[in-house]
Amino acid sequence: MKRWFPFCAVALLSACNGDDAPTTTAISQVAPISVSFDEQRFRDDIKTLSSDKFEGRAPTTLGEKLTLDYLSAAFKEMGLSGAVNGHYLQAVPMVSYTASEHQQVNFAGIDLQYRKDIVLGSRHDNGQVSINDAPLVFVGYGINAPEYNWNDYQDIDMKGKIAVILVNDPGFAHPDEQKFNGKAMTYYGRWSYKFEEASRQGALGAIIIHDTKPASYPWSVVENSWTGPQQDLVLAKAQQDARVQVEGWITLDSAKRLFDQAGLSLSALMDRAADSALNVDLAQTASIKFANKADYADSYNVVATLAGSSQADEHIVFTAHWDHIGKDDSKEGDQIYNGALDNASGTAGILEIARQFAEQANAGHGLKRSLTFIATTGEEQGLLGSRYYAANPIYPIDKTVAVFNLDSTNIYGKTKDYTIVGKGQSELEMYLEQAAATQNRVTTAESNPASGGFFRSDHFSFAKLGVPAVFAGGGAEPLDEATAQYKAAMSDTMKGCYHNVCDHYRAEWDLSGALQDLAVYYQAAQLLGNNQHWPGYYAASEFHPLRPAK
Repeated sequence: MKRWFPFCAVALLSACNGDDAPTTTAISQVAPISVSFDEQRFRDDIKTLSSDKFEGRAPTTLGEKLTLDYLSAAFKEMGLSGAVNGHYLQAVPMVSYTASEHQQVNFAGIDLQYRKDIVLGSRHDNGQVSINDAPLVFVGYGINAPEYNWNDYQDIDMKGKIAVILVNDPGFAHPDEQKFNGKAMTYYGRWSYKFEEASRQGALGAIIIHDTKPASYPWSVVENSWTGPQQDLVLAKAQQDARVQVEGWITLDSAKRLFDQAGLSLSALMDRAADSALNVDLAQTASIKFANKADYADSYNVVATLAGSSQADEHIVFTAHWDHIGKDDSKEGDQIYNGALDNASGTAGILEIARQFAEQANAGHGLKRSLTFIATTGEEQGLLGSRYYAANPIYPIDKTVAVFNLDSTNIYGKTKDYTIVGKGQSELEMYLEQAAATQNRVTTAESNPASGGFFRSDHFSFAKLGVPAVFAGGGAEPLDEATAQYKAAMSDTMKGCYHNVCDHYRAEWDLSGALQDLAVYYQAAQLLGNNQHWPGYYAASEFHPLRPAK
């Protein structure tokens, strides 16, 4: 069945000669262009990519080979050009670190059980981790942020020591006290930052205390995501040597036992850590021993381009990560993490958008600017594919106009609103607002900014370099009562499926909301692709200095 989304004549953003900023004033009208998003084709792409045959699409596996072949064939059939010297695949040098399931871990005299109490790994090619009696130091949120006058590592030498760190940032604990960004997580709250900062401080190791609410996901996500092979980019030796030797997560209950053994109250220290920068020597040690191996292999981004006409060197980018977390042979029953919602759905989404633009170009309605579609690898392991592309761009970053990212599309039906994650960052959002308005939808911020969604998907790799990048879709308000009832039922069905084996394709999914969102991205890109405006970041955004809104 096909769904039709007629694009009525709408008020366009201004054409913006040179550095002129856009306005939402209607200054021109365009003839309506109808495009058809083929729901059955969209479903088939999701179903195929998330099938058991693809084995959960882990990088450097058979599942990757099948995925790359499928996506390359799809882009070739559309007539899009391979962006890598005529080919579609950009090699991403990766290393997979596999920590043994048999770990000897003792904190403060307490033996901790792998998976049940703690998950540890090492991103070093060292053969074995062997740490004896390393001092444990509680470093609050593990943040060093001069702009917030905050340094949890103040006056402490972390050499040879293991940092024990709270998840999220102080704004989550006390949102009314105007610390950091309140409930909305900053990058300082992300696990990736905490490991990076502990490494910069010279720490031997870094352990994050898991807490479901501030983390925004349960311990099962940690267990499923952080065990088995862990991919990373191959780093220069100096960068590699600077990393902590061991990193991981500890359950809240196990952390409480540790602090009790130290004669301290974890809850009291959590309160203190949210009030001001804090570090406390626990006067306890940790001993850790496990085998660790490293395997090197290239993974791949899939990159395809639809050339523009008069401004072909300027690129609007669509991203979606093709990877998921593979399979776990140690599990009983279902062993495959199919990743249908996350993110076969987003990958299918950029395919469907690309098809529509290709069809329009063949009909003589191509854009002035070029469109580039990147299906990225390694997002689940830390945005690896997008990080690599951003550092090694096929098209220059200063010629990259904007990025539209799809990650887990809407399977819950149509909505009256349209969610922009991290709303208020850049002028790119104005294009989404204009497009959403044609569907009588209003744009809103995400309902749970504490989850740090803006920092958790591939658009962030581009935002860090100043490219306006958005991650949007879905909404909180169902279109009608029938949709609301369906959403409630499907939410129950999908509960606990994030990074779990139950994230598989379901024929009963209502994808009308996803198609609605594809139309917003399509029209926003169409508007931006036919003018000369370069969106920038607003003054309130941390990325404003990199590409400021004019």
